[in-house]
Amino acid sequence: MKDSFFRSMTWLHTWVGLLVCWVLLLVFFAGTLSYYRYEMTLWSKPELHKNVFQQYDSTKVASELDKAQRYLAEHAADARDWRVYFPTDRKPYVSYAWQTQPEEGQRRGKFVEHIAPLTGDQLITDVRESKGGHFFYRLHFDLHYLPAKISRWIVGFCTMFMLVALISGIVIHKRIFKDFFSFRRGKGSRSWLDAHNVSSVLALPYHLMITYTGLVTLMMMYMPWGVMTAFDGDAKSFRQQLSPSRVQVKPVGIDAQLVSLNTLLPQVKQIWTDEPIKQVVINNPGDQNSKINFYRDTQEAVTDRRTAITFNGVTGELTSRGIDPDSGAQNTYDVLIALHTGRFAEHWLRALFFISGILGCAMITTGTLLWAVKIRQKQQKQIKQGAKASFGLRLVEGLNLTFITGLPLATAAFFYANRLLPTDIANRAQWEVNCFFIALAAMGVLAFFNRSKSAWRFALALGGASLCAIPVLNALTSNSNLIDNINLQQWPLVGFDLMCVFMGAALFFARKKLINKTAVRPKKAAAVRSPKEGFNHASTATKEGA
Repeated sequence: MKDSFFRSMTWLHTWVGLLVCWVLLLVFFAGTLSYYRYEMTLWSKPELHKNVFQQYDSTKVASELDKAQRYLAEHAADARDWRVYFPTDRKPYVSYAWQTQPEEGQRRGKFVEHIAPLTGDQLITDVRESKGGHFFYRLHFDLHYLPAKISRWIVGFCTMFMLVALISGIVIHKRIFKDFFSFRRGKGSRSWLDAHNVSSVLALPYHLMITYTGLVTLMMMYMPWGVMTAFDGDAKSFRQQLSPSRVQVKPVGIDAQLVSLNTLLPQVKQIWTDEPIKQVVINNPGDQNSKINFYRDTQEAVTDRRTAITFNGVTGELTSRGIDPDSGAQNTYDVLIALHTGRFAEHWLRALFFISGILGCAMITTGTLLWAVKIRQKQQKQIKQGAKASFGLRLVEGLNLTFITGLPLATAAFFYANRLLPTDIANRAQWEVNCFFIALAAMGVLAFFNRSKSAWRFALALGGASLCAIPVLNALTSNSNLIDNINLQQWPLVGFDLMCVFMGAALFFARKKLINKTAVRPKKAAAVRSPKEGFNHASTATKEGA
């Protein structure tokens, strides 16, 4: 460590942030996109872009349940469970779904979903297979191609480093409010430091919240000892007590007639009054041990609970009123999880969360770019004399080019694959994911051979053009386009197209800045401390920047 607390914190901030920054960038990027995962999923299924969108109508719930029960009894009599989804703001259509019985050696069966059209009785069954936005949601904490438990430990480890980097950054940043208003263009490493400061400070409350609550989401996995002690190692009993409505019931193998679902609505309305129903789940339909769960749409309530009103599937007896015990610890945990997922956020707040997530990506990228710029400046004399840049510098510059330019390009490749792959190809959804990582790996190959400014300009231009052309791709491969969607007020589809154009324009803006960047005078670049001493954020208080 260093000779003072301040320098120790500076060293800690620099190296803790650098060691895991590329994993954190992947997590932040995928998590930010996840705020619009339902909109992305809807876009990825163009078969649903016509004659599907509708709003929740309480007067149609009974008839819809009756229709759904008849359809599911005919097409999914042997299913493990049935599900009826009602329209919400982010999933604006009715659908019937079921989970098949799991095959030997599997925990879950295959999930099948059919969409009820706005007009007509013929359900939409030929929807292409795609993970859509759910891929990014899972990616930001499960990574991919790795066992989920290992991935979550990796993400948790990196998240803890992120929290340490944030706290140490606050400690060493003596001019945290003044630097918020300071950005000096064309100053080389000083400009990167200013960009790092502004992106960090502008969304600092969000960065602290999302990092801490990210750890809280999996705290039972990272710190299981309290549960193990209280429940004598029986984690299943803990989960049953924490969420009784989500306890799975096993079939007994005795056939029994399922109660009519619409006959249960008066009791549901008596408990929830006029609150909208989001989902109905029937476990073990046709079995004597069947169970029916009604879930409500929590809308803008700051909660992540899925509390259900539960009935016996054969007798229709009310077994749970869906009221959780008033536990301070559980309520606190629920609020923290809700803050992390942001499911409660209305449109403007969700957009603010998204922008804050983008600023988080900017904070990470500017930090690692600043490190690379300072190291290259330090080694510039040896490089001019014919020596190679150090392995560490080449590695960091290669990873920067791979992830900073590769993630937007890989995202575009994912959505191009969604529209261009044959709809009947085997494992189609997985091939969309493979295309994402193939594009990312291609950028890694480019970075291995060429890390010059020309490589950056090429990658940024390719990513920008790919993203800006997404609305054109949609118009050519679906029965709708941006203008039609605006006229029909199909805002989820409009928002997705505009988000892609916005991201593409940002990449073109970065490319333009890279082309027009002026040379940096060594004296002005020397105001920031060298990497050996750490990045002293407070050292920006020079005559030039005062």
